[in-house]
Amino acid sequence: MTPPVVAIAGCPNAGKTTLFNHLAGARHTVGNWPGQTVERHEGVFSIDGEEFRVVDLPGIYGLVAVSAEESIATGFLAGERPAAAITVVDVTKLNTGLHLVAQVAEAGIHQVVALNMWDVADRRGLKVDLRALEEALGAAVVPTVARRGEGMRELRAAVAEAARAAVPPVPLVIDYGPVVERHLGTLVEAAVDCPEVLRLGPPRWSMLQLLAGDEETRRRVAAIAGGEALLDAARAEAAAVGAETGTAIEVVLAERRFEWVARLLERVAVGAAAGTSWSDRFDRVLTHRWLGLPIFLLVMWVVLRVTADVTAPFLDWVDGTISGPVSRWAAAGLAAVSLEGGWVESLVVDGILAGVGGVLVFIPVLFGLYLMLALLEDSGYMARTAVVMDRAMRAVGIPGKAFLPMMVGFGCTVPAIYATRTLDSKRDRLLAGLLTPFMSCGARLPVYVLLAGVFFVGRRSTVVLAMYLLGIVVAGLIGLLLSKTILRESDPSPLVIVLPDFRLPDARTVWSLVRLRTWAFIKGAGTVILAASVAVWLLLAIPVGGGGFADTDVEQSAFGAASKGASVALGPLGFGEWEQAGALLSGFVAKEVVVSTFAQLYAVDGDEGEEEEEAGQGFVADLREIGSGFAGAAWDTLRAIPAVVGLSFVDLEDDASSHLQSAIRSSFEESSGGHGALAGLAFMVFVLLYTPCMAAVAAFRHEFGARWTWVSVIGQFLIAWLGALITFQGGRLLGLG
Repeated sequence: MTPPVVAIAGCPNAGKTTLFNHLAGARHTVGNWPGQTVERHEGVFSIDGEEFRVVDLPGIYGLVAVSAEESIATGFLAGERPAAAITVVDVTKLNTGLHLVAQVAEAGIHQVVALNMWDVADRRGLKVDLRALEEALGAAVVPTVARRGEGMRELRAAVAEAARAAVPPVPLVIDYGPVVERHLGTLVEAAVDCPEVLRLGPPRWSMLQLLAGDEETRRRVAAIAGGEALLDAARAEAAAVGAETGTAIEVVLAERRFEWVARLLERVAVGAAAGTSWSDRFDRVLTHRWLGLPIFLLVMWVVLRVTADVTAPFLDWVDGTISGPVSRWAAAGLAAVSLEGGWVESLVVDGILAGVGGVLVFIPVLFGLYLMLALLEDSGYMARTAVVMDRAMRAVGIPGKAFLPMMVGFGCTVPAIYATRTLDSKRDRLLAGLLTPFMSCGARLPVYVLLAGVFFVGRRSTVVLAMYLLGIVVAGLIGLLLSKTILRESDPSPLVIVLPDFRLPDARTVWSLVRLRTWAFIKGAGTVILAASVAVWLLLAIPVGGGGFADTDVEQSAFGAASKGASVALGPLGFGEWEQAGALLSGFVAKEVVVSTFAQLYAVDGDEGEEEEEAGQGFVADLREIGSGFAGAAWDTLRAIPAVVGLSFVDLEDDASSHLQSAIRSSFEESSGGHGALAGLAFMVFVLLYTPCMAAVAAFRHEFGARWTWVSVIGQFLIAWLGALITFQGGRLLGLG
C-alpha cells in the first residue's frame, strides 16, 4: 500500500527545513522535481506503525505562481492533491504566514498549521488564541519550536488524523467583494461544465487561480479538452474586473485576503509586546547603507580564514594517510594476488589513489566552507546579504534578489543556476544564470588553497578572499554590460523580501546541511572524479611517441600530446607548460579534477627513481600512524581557531613542503620565465572565470536553452583568457612577481 503523502509548505525562512528534519529524521533523501530538476527533500515518518511520505515544497509566499518554485508548489498541491499539508507559519510574522494558510485552505486540502518559533512569541509577549484560530481555519493548529524539536509529537498526531480523514475538507470561502464574486461565479459555472477541471481541486479555487494569472493552473487547464475556451473566459473576466475596479485582479484578490487575515488577527491575537526586538536592532547595523557592505566583507573574510587556515592541519593528515598507509595497503593487496609492479598497480596507485586522493585531501577545507555557510544561512544573515548588495547590484542593472542564488554559487554552481527560478522575470533569471558561474564554487577552493599555499605562504586566506571578491566584481561588470545592451531592463521591480529573525543556528539543521553537501562532494570524488582520474591515467598510459602501454614517458603519452596542443594558447598567460594545460582541460569535467590531475602528472613525472619507503611497517603501525596524525591535526586545529581573530598561537603559514608543491612551483617558474607567483595567480584567475564544470553546463542548458549555453561557455573561456592575460602581463609590466 502506498503511504499517504504529506506536503510541507511555508514562507521562506519559516523553519520548514528544520521541521522536516525532525519529522523525517535520518529517513530522508534528496532528489529532483520531475521535469524541473530542482532539489527537493523527501522522507517518511510513522505514527502507530503507519508510514507517511513527507515532501518539503519550496519556500513560497502564495499559491499564485510567479517564480518557477511557486509553480512547483502549486503544481504539486493541484496535481498530487496530498492527503494533508503542513503549513509552517513564523508566529512572529502571522500576517504573511496566514495569507498562505488561507490559500491552502481555499484549495480544499486537509491542513495542519504549525505555528513555529513559539518560544520567540513567548519572549515578545505575543499571545494567540489557538482554539479561535482553529475554528476560523477549520484546521488543527500546533505550536512548535522546530529548532528544539518541541511540538513534534503533537504535530505528527495532528497530521496523521488529517491524512486519515475520509471526507474532504470544506474549502475556505473568502468574500472578494461584489465585483469579483459576480465574475468569479460566471467562471465557476463554466468550469462545472468541464468535468476534468474538477480534478484540479475545488472549482472556486481553480477559477481564482485562473483569474489571478497562475501560470501552473493555466498550463494544466490548457492541456484538457475545452480548456482553451475556459482560459479565454478567465482572461475576459479578469479584464472586466480590472476595468470595473481600476485595479489589477491579482491585487484585488491579495488585498481582500490580507483584509480577511487582519480581521482574523483581531480575534485571535490576544496581545503583543511593544518595542523593537534585538533582531531589529541588529538589522539597523547589518543592513545599514554604509556599514552593511564592510560588515559583509568582514564576515566573508572570517569565513575564508576558517576555511583556508583553521582546517589546514587536517589537509596534511589526509594527504599523509592516503599517500602513506592507504597506498601501502593497496600495493600489499595487489602483491597478495600477484598483480604488483604492472599496469594494474599503476592504475590503482598512480591513477585512482593519486587522482581521487588528491581531491579528498581537501574535504576538511570544503567541510569548513559548508559549515560556515550553513551557520550564516540558519542564523538569518544570508538573507540580509541581498539587502546589503541590492543598491550596488541595481547600479549595474542586476536585481538585488539575484544575490541569493549567487551566494548559493559559493557552494555549488548547479543548484545556484536552478535557484534563479526564484526571480520574477525571465530577463532577471537569464541575467543571474549568466553571472552565477563567476561565483567561486566549493570545487574551485581546493585549487586556490593549493596554489596559494605554494606561492603565497602567509597570505593564503587573503589571496583566497581576493578570488571570491574578484568573481563578484567580474560578475558586476558583465552584468552592467549586459543590462545596458542585450538584456536591458525595461521595468525594474523593487526588492521585496521578508527577513527572518536572527537566531542562534540549530545544530541539527546545520549538521544536516553540512553532511549533505560534504557527502555530495565525496560521492562526486567516487564517481565523476574517479572516472576522470581513470581517464587521465589511461591517456597517460597510451604511448604516442614510443614506449609500451603504462610504460611510456608522460610527455610522450596521448594526454601529453593533447595538452601540448592546448598549451599554445596559454603561453602568454604564464602557464604554457603542457601539464598546466592538461589540468585545465580536465578541469572542464569538474574543478576538483584540476588538483587530481596535478597530483597524477607530477607524481608520475617525479616519483620515478625515488627510493621506496621501508615496507616493514605493519598494519598496526599504520593504524597507530593514522591515529596519532589525526590527534595532532585536531590539536593543531583547536590551537589555530584563535588565529581567526588575530590571536595566533600556531603558525598557520606552515604548509608541508611536499613533492607536489615543489613540482608545481618549479613548473610555474619555468613556464613564466621566473615569475612563478604571477603565473600561479593568473592560473587561479583562469580557474575562477572559465566554465565551472560539465554539470553546470547541463544545468544551464536545461534552464536557458542551447543558444544561451554556447554564449555562456564561449564567453567564459574568453573572459578567463583575458583576465589571466591582464593578471600576468600587467603584473610583469608593473614589476610584480
